[in-house]
Amino acid sequence: MTRPRWYTALLAGAAALLAATAAAIAPAQAAATLTQVSGFGSNPGALSMYAYRPTGLPTGAPLVVALHGCTQTATDYFTNSGWQKYADLYGFALVLPQQSSANNANSCFNFFQPADASRGQGEALSVKQMVDYAKANYGSDAARVFVTGLSAGGAMTSVMLATYPDVFAGGAVIAGLAYRCATDTSSAYTCMYGAVSKTPTQWGDLVRNAYAGYAGPWPKLSIWAGSSDTTVVPANADELRDQWVNVHGISTTATGTGTLPATTTRTVYGTGQVITYRVQGIAHGTPVDPGSGVDQCGAAAAYFLDSICSSYRIAQDWGLATGGPAPSPSASTSPAPSPTASPTASPSASPSASPSPSPTNQPCFTANNYAQTVAGRAHQSGGYVYANGSNQAMGLWNVAVVHTLRQTAPNYYVLADGQC
Repeated sequence: MTRPRWYTALLAGAAALLAATAAAIAPAQAAATLTQVSGFGSNPGALSMYAYRPTGLPTGAPLVVALHGCTQTATDYFTNSGWQKYADLYGFALVLPQQSSANNANSCFNFFQPADASRGQGEALSVKQMVDYAKANYGSDAARVFVTGLSAGGAMTSVMLATYPDVFAGGAVIAGLAYRCATDTSSAYTCMYGAVSKTPTQWGDLVRNAYAGYAGPWPKLSIWAGSSDTTVVPANADELRDQWVNVHGISTTATGTGTLPATTTRTVYGTGQVITYRVQGIAHGTPVDPGSGVDQCGAAAAYFLDSICSSYRIAQDWGLATGGPAPSPSASTSPAPSPTASPTASPSASPSASPSPSPTNQPCFTANNYAQTVAGRAHQSGGYVYANGSNQAMGLWNVAVVHTLRQTAPNYYVLADGQC
């Protein structure tokens, strides 16, 4: 029996209406959440793994490992530190290891126990296995893996950088300690409350011995300290700085200093291999700055101190802040005096560089420091060069030092060596 045309049209209209209705009420893609991960390895340190992957994160994205402090959890650090904001904004995955009271009564990472602070053992190996899991299952970029942490988590960050320099491109220690400052509970308290003084070479040897024979590049490091911290006294920041400038083979004399919000002083060593942040007036905790600005983050809580957004500054130092808006305000930076700061005489180089494409579709420029300044991407002061906008230190103003700069906003450039 042949159906009338009007009946066929009615059926087609009804089908279209049903399809449109189904599409309208279909659930949206679930928002990303912090999720516990099991089966990430042999886990000799008996830690828990939590991970956060922004919705739609592509393979090849960076990875940040964030280690909580004593009495805290992975959720605490995820909720209050501000790292979720920048994972969403700049596009990278987060891994947050979690300690248990069964391992440590105060849920501190056991940075002071040699069995947990050595390559291939204990908690250090557990964290490394979490990184391996993320690389295998999330497609994280093995060349852009970073680690940070607070207090015991900061000291454990030192452990990870020393024992696995082949895994991490950079780290940030907040209110933490130098590697192997402590080797048991008693010496941990000695370091925390009074600091232990060693020569830079003695400190550096402790790191070099953590992975004997390692000949690859060493991770960059930023060090955060509050001037009123009585739990991990600020002198520990000096010892940690001495340890890592020695590892990098650079001078303990600063090459630049700048002032940031919340009376924070940012000091650069070498060309940025080591950076210290001194926050005036705060005690023991992760600096945060609640707010909606691009350079504001986190929530004030116990051991999360309302001052400056440390996570934002750390992301900048690591070159993760690409594809997002420029900071506001930028740091005011001036070079530190140095008897060797004179530029090479009569530089001769092409003042321009050919841009190359970057993964974020932002132009990159590779040239010597003299050419970068002539082209208007950087400026020099006192014989040293600083990237326009970010004020990242680039070293001496001459033709022998070559860097790649990525432009992330009008007249805003960040160091992007090896990333373009």
